[in-house]
Formats: sequence, structure tokens, C-alpha cells
Amino acid sequence: MDLNVTEVQSLCERIIGNLEGVIVGKRRAVELTIIGLLCRGHILIEDVPGVGKTILARSLAQSLGCTFNRIQFTPDLLPSDVTGTSIFNQLTRQFEFRPGPIIGQIILADEINRATPKTQSALLEAMEEHQITIDGVAHALPEPFMVIGTQNPIEYEGTFPLPEAQLDRFLLRIGLGYLSKTEEIRMVKNQQFEHPIQSLKAIVSQDEVLAAQRSIKSVYVSPAVEQYVVDITFATRENENIYLGSSPRGSLGLYRAGQAQAALRGRDYVLPDDIKTLVEPILAHRVIVNPAARLKKLTGPQVVQGILDTLPLPDSQPTHKTR
Repeated sequence: MDLNVTEVQSLCERIIGNLEGVIVGKRRAVELTIIGLLCRGHILIEDVPGVGKTILARSLAQSLGCTFNRIQFTPDLLPSDVTGTSIFNQLTRQFEFRPGPIIGQIILADEINRATPKTQSALLEAMEEHQITIDGVAHALPEPFMVIGTQNPIEYEGTFPLPEAQLDRFLLRIGLGYLSKTEEIRMVKNQQFEHPIQSLKAIVSQDEVLAAQRSIKSVYVSPAVEQYVVDITFATRENENIYLGSSPRGSLGLYRAGQAQAALRGRDYVLPDDIKTLVEPILAHRVIVNPAARLKKLTGPQVVQGILDTLPLPDSQPTHKTR
């Protein structure tokens, strides 16, 4: 049974409240994680060590009552170490499938850029089609299914940059950043006797999550906002500072994430500001800045922000009667 917008908002607030008991002072990052969950998308967390990337993934899994598998990516990791393999059983004289850690619900791909491109590509089918194929046999992945990849933006020695096809499958790229002094004091106090994650309980059912994922598709997007989404994506393909612009998957991501954010705010319609605030985490990692722009020390987020500054916002009023 699908949920109305108020019920979706209440569900999200319960999850966010649960996560904030562990993840201190990172409300927006937590919200973006929930938006990714509602969109059936995947998240790339790019930040320095020790800011809570792994804890965020574990906390989300525990809050949803989902299975959690961590894959530590290393240069010697093989594709079969991720997906699983078929092993010949001498008793039955048949091959049996032994599932790998990708067969789960919340999957942490830790330091994903430390594996070779061949191993990284083992995730492509799983992330896009929510299945894996071994020896010609397709194996469906459990729902909800979400990959949370992490990478360190500082240490590049011994790493393999994610190929564009892999980056494009991550709906959002987010960072956590350092805490303020007050927030860090609060974090230290919270962990004086035990880590808060030890007492974290599931507060929503998986059926509720699946219902919320279906329900956000009914959030209204006006023709003007649809045009705004496509105009932004096309602008990344025509910008003089960008060598390769966003794929159509970027437009789809903006559209669906706008619906999820509207529901998170308790609205059954998308505002242009919903789209504007989501452009950087959804599109910045999908563009390649050209060499001339890199010489000027321009980054993907900066170029995308420049595009936003040149595009006028459409009318923010919905053109239908809201429920």
C-alpha cells in the first residue's frame, strides 16, 4: 500500500532522527542519504578518514532493519570476490552458486577507488539493474538495495579513479566534513561509555521503505520545472569549461531527487529551489572539466554553480491544485 506525502515525511523524519542519534551535526548529509534511499539510488561519499562514512552506512542499515555487507576494496580484490561464483559440488555433481557480499541490502563499498577498474565494473550491473549475472544465470538482489561507496579525496597513491560509467551510476556524491567544536564535544560525550550505534534499533519496516519509494513518484512536477531540469543538464554539455557534460541519467536523477526532497518537506509538488539545491550533489561528479578550466583551478562543483547562476528560475507556483 502506497503512502501519502505526510506519511512519507513522517517516515523520513523518524529515520533521520534515528541517524542523528549517531551522526552528529550532519543534517544535510543525512537528508541527502534518505533522498538517495527514496530514489532507489546509490551514494558516493568522498571525504577524509574518520568523519563517519562507515558509521553512516551501518546506522542506515540498522535503522531500516536491512542486511549490511561491507566490501573492503583493495588492488587484489577480484570481481568474483564481490559478486560470488559457481563452485562444483562433487557430491551432487552440479555447480552451486556461492553468493558474494554484493547480495545484500545496504552495501558499503569501502575505498572503492583502491580496486582495479575490472573489479569496480563488477558493481555496474548490480547498481543499475539490481541483479547480477553469474555463468549466464541472473540473480535478483533483495530490496531495498543501496550501494554506498566511499573514497578518500586526499590519498591518490595506489588508487584507480572511478570510470565515468561507474560515477554516473551514483545518484549523489556527498561529503560529511569536520564537526564544529560544540558538535565534536557532543560526539565525544555520546561515546563516553559505548558507541551510540550499539543501541540503535530499526524504527521502520522494509515494506514502509518500499512503499515510500513508490509513493514519491506521484509527487507533481510542473512542465516549467521539467524544462528547468533539462535546461541545466543541457547547459553542462554546452559549457566552455566542460569537456564532457552530464548524461541523461543526470536529468532523471534531478527529477526523481526533486520529488523525494519535496516529499521530505511535506509537499506533493516540486519547487525550482528543490532542483537548485540538488544540482551540485547530483551533477558535479558527472561532468569532466576541460584542461583549460583546470589550469584556472576550476572544479566541477564551481562550474556547475556557475551554470546555475546564469539560468533563470522558473515560476515557483505549482500549476495544479495540491492535495
